[in-house]
Amino acid sequence: MPLPLDLKARPDERVLRQLVSALLFEGIVPAYEHADNGVTTFHWSLGGQDFRCRGSVGPFGRLRLVAGSVEMREDTDGWIVPPLAQLVSALPGSGPTRGKLLDELTQTVAFCRWNERHLPERPRRAMPFAALEGALDEGHPYHPCYKARTGFSFADHAAFGPEAGRAFQLVWLLVARKQLHQAIPGNDDTFWQAELGQETWSHLQSMRQQHGAAADDFGLVPLHPWQWRELRETQLAGWIASGDVHFLGPAGDRYTATQSVRSLLNQDRPLSASLKLPLNIVNTSSRRTLEPHSVCTAPVISRWIAGIVANDAVFGDRYPLTVLQEYAGVIADRDGPLAGQVAAIWRESAEAALAAGEAVIPFNALMMVEADERPFADDWIARFGLMPWINRLIEIAVLPVWHLLVHHGLAVEAHGQNMLLVHRDGWPVRLILRDFHESIEFSPDFLREPEKAPDFAALDPVYRDAEPDRFYWTDNLDSLRELVMDTLFVFNLSEISHLLDHAYNLPEALFWQRVGSALAAYEAEHAATERLAQLGCDQPRILTESLMTRKLLAAKPEYHHTVPNTLAAPTLQRRRKS
Repeated sequence: MPLPLDLKARPDERVLRQLVSALLFEGIVPAYEHADNGVTTFHWSLGGQDFRCRGSVGPFGRLRLVAGSVEMREDTDGWIVPPLAQLVSALPGSGPTRGKLLDELTQTVAFCRWNERHLPERPRRAMPFAALEGALDEGHPYHPCYKARTGFSFADHAAFGPEAGRAFQLVWLLVARKQLHQAIPGNDDTFWQAELGQETWSHLQSMRQQHGAAADDFGLVPLHPWQWRELRETQLAGWIASGDVHFLGPAGDRYTATQSVRSLLNQDRPLSASLKLPLNIVNTSSRRTLEPHSVCTAPVISRWIAGIVANDAVFGDRYPLTVLQEYAGVIADRDGPLAGQVAAIWRESAEAALAAGEAVIPFNALMMVEADERPFADDWIARFGLMPWINRLIEIAVLPVWHLLVHHGLAVEAHGQNMLLVHRDGWPVRLILRDFHESIEFSPDFLREPEKAPDFAALDPVYRDAEPDRFYWTDNLDSLRELVMDTLFVFNLSEISHLLDHAYNLPEALFWQRVGSALAAYEAEHAATERLAQLGCDQPRILTESLMTRKLLAAKPEYHHTVPNTLAAPTLQRRRKS
């Protein structure tokens, strides 16, 4: 099913359009703009060729390009659709980075076409949570490599991609304890029996005995079956030969992939933990292994955030928020060549957090148009009214994240996959946040309760004497503002505002006025003017991450560019000064 501007069965057009949109948005390709009757034509030259496209400039400078409008001058009289390879070959960066980009773009198109051929259109509005996680097949609405999955074959895509919804068992390894780090609640036996159930636990214990691997010497580690296939004859071969690893085979519950591919939901016991497992694939902007330092730090960070939420009554009534704790982590070879490739993080189930009468959806479902050409939430909007529903959505989606940032000093990565919306028959009632181990930031001096922050230096030697901005802490408050505004506003709610404009003729400016009003009311209620001024949330221009620049240049972990701050409107500024 499509995003608002997509052409049916034309993933090639979408990939090209999102690539060009990113190139123009990030300023990689300087363009001349000509506006006429509300439509802007963008002209640029690249590799000796002239290009053009049409569209509009939305909030935060996000471009809304007209489908089918990206063209290249063929001769003095005609324009054609530019070949993707020709466009990519003329971009900045090295030959290898351009080659990787082209491969990822091409594979994205190929996997989308596989989905169209093999997966029937499915009504998604009434799907249960786990099924909806897989059926949200649109991928990243900004990044053009939204389904690259470099390393997957078509057979892998069918077996382990979320779209097909196929369930599979994990494989299990015994790893020498001298190679293991783990952070689990309680002792090993108690933890594993609770997680696996008695039958699977007994089976794995029997397998352990067959290998003669004593519990004091070897610990359990689950592995994605694709990852096992990739590693068994390469990086793991030496460990297997030396006896540091024993393969126990598949066992236990079956899992299905979520949108992120590496995070898995328990199909057989939906109220049990989800698992995040490393995969040596590249999707969107990064390789999907696990940051080695984060695996055993995850439970400590989760307990910290859960404590902040539990001890602030505002999160219980005014800005209802639930955090899914990542309560256990296991990793092999944390500081060695295998770092981040054999590991697991256990996360609480979203469905287990629901009360009677509640249901939950991934937040990015709200960006989508269904097969009947109506938005996913159209029935809900018809039931409650457009503006009441929008006002409630803004309150539920924005204010918990904003309160964490402004009041408590903690920035979270609140993009469409990390946020879950809890609702009652379509009325938003609560926000759920997940996935914290790689994506929080704080400044010790800006924390409301710095004494309660984790002692990171005691958790992992890599944190000792680490410079700010390398891990979770920063001495630059701009970084906190950027993480929240980037993920929540620039690349998340801007997709919602675009859909509302597209489907209901609600001007995007009106949506963002409502967001601004909610933030202004928050500021007044919590006397937060000074804290907001420190964060610089009303600056006329703000930094945002340059995802495509990073893909092309690949010399730094992150690149940034400035965009106009839609929430720095004069009316909002006047409210703050009054």
